[in-house]
Amino acid sequence: MTTLSMPRRPSPRLWPALLAAACLGALGAALASQYWGGLYPCVLCIYQRYAYGAALAAALAALILADRADLRRLALLIAGLAFLAGAGLAAFHVGVEQKWWEGLASCSAPGLPADASVDELRRLLLDQPFAPCDAVAWSLFGLSIAGYNLIASIVLAGLALRAALAKTRPTMGRSLS
Repeated sequence: MTTLSMPRRPSPRLWPALLAAACLGALGAALASQYWGGLYPCVLCIYQRYAYGAALAAALAALILADRADLRRLALLIAGLAFLAGAGLAAFHVGVEQKWWEGLASCSAPGLPADASVDELRRLLLDQPFAPCDAVAWSLFGLSIAGYNLIASIVLAGLALRAALAKTRPTMGRSLS
């Protein structure tokens, strides 16, 4: 005789672990594109990494606190808010790339001392890596890295917030025949 049982609830560690893995993947891809791909990040790119770092910390806290539903939900909520902040930064970055608005003051070339000699200016410029925020360094299908990050951040924010606000159902200990 076949016994049907209610589907098991997923582990409370599932969503925190998946969100932490997504953060590690995004940060790993950013670092790989910088160090192996030669795509030096602009200031806005670095800020978007901070959002992933904050979301990673919150996801790891949710993973550690998985058995405490209230604290796990709070940590997932914080992760979701960090992803939303990252989406806001990415949206701003896309706007700067598309020349819809100006970037931050730190998005332009670094300041140089007025009294520096030509040799000092050359040394300062060559020794200082810089990527302008309004230049698209890489794109695929018309979307820049910031555009893809905007999509990813919105999706991850939705998943984190859904996991944070999900109601837990009581488990059914018996099986149906």
